[in-house]
Amino acid sequence: MLSPYRVIDLANERGLLCGQILADLGADVICIEPRAGNSAREVGPFADDTRSAENSLFWWAYARNKRSIALDLEHEPDREIARRLAAGADFWIESEVPGRMTELGLGYDDLRAINPGLVYVSISAFGQDGPKAGWADTDLTQSCAGGVAYLSGEIERPPVRVAVAQAHAHAGADAAVGALLAHASRKSSGRGQWVDISTQQSVTLATMFRSLDAAVESPPARRVSGGAQVGAAFIPSRYRVKDGWVILGPAFLASTGHFMNRLLGWAIEEGHGSPELMEEHWNSFAGRLASGELGADAFDTTDRALCSFLATKTKAELLEAALVKKLLLAPVLDLDEVVDSEQFADREFPQLVERPDGRGAARFPGAFAKFARSPITYRLPPPRIDEHGDEIRSEPARCPTSFATVDQAEQATRGKATHRLPLEGVKILDLFWILAGPGATRMLADYGATVVHVESTQHIDTLRVIQPFRFGQPHLETSSAFQSANVNKLGVTLDLSKPEGRKVALELVEWADVVTESFAPDIVGQYGLDWKSLREIKPDLIMISSC
Repeated sequence: MLSPYRVIDLANERGLLCGQILADLGADVICIEPRAGNSAREVGPFADDTRSAENSLFWWAYARNKRSIALDLEHEPDREIARRLAAGADFWIESEVPGRMTELGLGYDDLRAINPGLVYVSISAFGQDGPKAGWADTDLTQSCAGGVAYLSGEIERPPVRVAVAQAHAHAGADAAVGALLAHASRKSSGRGQWVDISTQQSVTLATMFRSLDAAVESPPARRVSGGAQVGAAFIPSRYRVKDGWVILGPAFLASTGHFMNRLLGWAIEEGHGSPELMEEHWNSFAGRLASGELGADAFDTTDRALCSFLATKTKAELLEAALVKKLLLAPVLDLDEVVDSEQFADREFPQLVERPDGRGAARFPGAFAKFARSPITYRLPPPRIDEHGDEIRSEPARCPTSFATVDQAEQATRGKATHRLPLEGVKILDLFWILAGPGATRMLADYGATVVHVESTQHIDTLRVIQPFRFGQPHLETSSAFQSANVNKLGVTLDLSKPEGRKVALELVEWADVVTESFAPDIVGQYGLDWKSLREIKPDLIMISSC
C-alpha cells in the first residue's frame, strides 16, 4: 500500500513502532543509526542470552522490513547525507529531545526548505513545546504522567507498572496514524506538515476515559485489579480454575443479561448455586448498584456460586464451552500458550523471518491486520548496523512522491481553502461498538470523515453503561466514555435482525466508502453484512472487521 513512499527513520526505543507500521504497509524505511548502533539495540532480552547490539530481540521486533545506514550526525559530511535522503523522502521520523534536530540543522524548518512535501513526525515525552517539553522520560515516568499507573494495581494498594513497556508503543502507534493523516492531506494540498506526538497525551488516552473524572464531576477512579467497583460493591471478574485463572467479561455492566444467565444456568445444572440466581434482572444490575438501590453484598451469593463452579474446570474446558455456549470469558494464558495457540496458528500469525545473524529463521509476531488484497509481507529481516549503508549511499538522488519544490506546492494550493481537513469527503458506515472500534472511527471523524454510527435499542452499546458518568449520575445518555468515543459522528438506531433494519443498512453501504463492524463472524453473516456480500453491492468498498 505504501510501496511508492520512502521513510527516513531516526527514532530510537521511544518511537520505533511508527516506522515499523509504515514498513509493514510497504514503505521503504531507512533507519539512520549512530555508528555504534541505535540505542534500542541495547534493550533486552537478547537472542541466545548474548548481549550485543546485533542480538537485541527488542530491535529485531521493531526493525524488520527496514534498511540501515550508520551516520555520525555530529559531522557535517554525514549530515549532508541525511539532508540528501530527506530531500527525496516522503516521511521523516525522529524521537529526540525537542530542539536537538534543529541544533543539528535537521529540524522541520530546515528540511521543509528543501522538501516542502515532507511529513515530519516528532515523538517526544511531552510534545515539542510547553513547560515540560525538555523533561527527561522513561516508560515508567510516562505511564505515571499519563495516568495509567494510577489505575494499575490491586485495590487499596500502591500502583504497579505494567511489566512490558507500553508508553512508547502507544506514542509510536499514534505517530503512524498521524503520519498517514498528514499524508492524506498532502495528496490534495501538495504540502507536508509537522506531526507533533506527545507520549503523555497518547498514554492518557489509554486510561479508558477516566482522565475525564474531574471534568465531568464524577467520583474519581480507583485501582481495582480483577474486577470493578460499582457503587458500594466490588464485582470480581477474575476467578481461579483448576490450572490457572479465567477472566469474565463485563457481564455486570452489560446491557443484557444473556451472558450471566448462560453462565449461571450452566453452574446451576452442575450443582453450584440455586435457581433463584436466574431471577435477577442482570440488565439493570449495574445501574441499581451504582444508584445505591442494591447494597455492597448484592453480588455475594452469585460470587460464591461462580467461585465453586469455576474451580472445577480447566482453562481448556472453559474455552471450549465459551465457544459452544457463547460465554463472554477468556482463560489467562501464559506467553508460551499464546505463541503456540491453535487460534494463532490458524490465522498464520507466527511468521518465520530470517535472523540478522544468519543463523536460520526465528518466529516473529505476524501482521497487525489481515488485508484481503494487499497482505503484509516480511521482505527484509532486521538489519545489522550499516548493513545497507553502501547501497543507500550509491543510490541515485530520488524525487519524493509528493511535490518536490516550493513552487509546485504553492501552485497546488493556490486558490484552495487551507482549512480543509484531510478526510473531508470520506463516508463511513460505523457498525463498531464498545471501544476499540468506535475509538478508531472517532479519530477519523475528528479529521473530517462523515461517520454514521449505528446502534440498536435491542442490544444497548455496553459503553453507554461504562463510567465515568456526568455528575456521577448513571444513565444511558450520561456516559462520558460513550460520548468521547463517538463525538463528531452522526447516529442512527437500527434493528439488524429485522428486514427493515437491514434494508436501511444496505442503503447506507451503497452510500459509504468504508464500512466497519465488530460483530461475531457468524452474526455478521446472518445479517448479510459480511465482506463477501457487501463487495457484491459495492466492489470498491473498504471494510474493516474487528472482533
